[in-house]
Amino acid sequence: MKLPLLLQLAALTHLGLIAAGLLMPRTVGLPQHLAPLPPFIRQLFWTYYTFIGLCLVSFGLGSFLLAEELASGTSLARAVCGFLTVFWTIRLVVAHAVFDLRPYVTTGWHRVGLFLANTVFGLLPLVYAWVAWKGGRP
Repeated sequence: MKLPLLLQLAALTHLGLIAAGLLMPRTVGLPQHLAPLPPFIRQLFWTYYTFIGLCLVSFGLGSFLLAEELASGTSLARAVCGFLTVFWTIRLVVAHAVFDLRPYVTTGWHRVGLFLANTVFGLLPLVYAWVAWKGGRP
């Protein structure tokens, strides 16, 4: 498979993560959990939540619209792909070593969603590492 197409497919998975992120607050009762916190802490959380969403949108759009450039093998392209490899690798580790989602994964749909999210968290570092390593080579 050609690297730009691989990057564009990876970019589409970011849309799925954004959709999951938009569903998450209601699914886990986030507003109710945040309600007892001081206003500043609630605002801080929602600000971080929004920035993470904007990062996902940016990663997805950049990977889709700039797939040729990211696959070119330039130093900047390798650096960006390397950063995304590290980012998604850390996210994968956090998903398994930090978060305990058992209280929230209560339905079959929740289990399917978690499986798909973890699959994406596992595939994205592989895609970006492959492009960083292989980019620009025939």
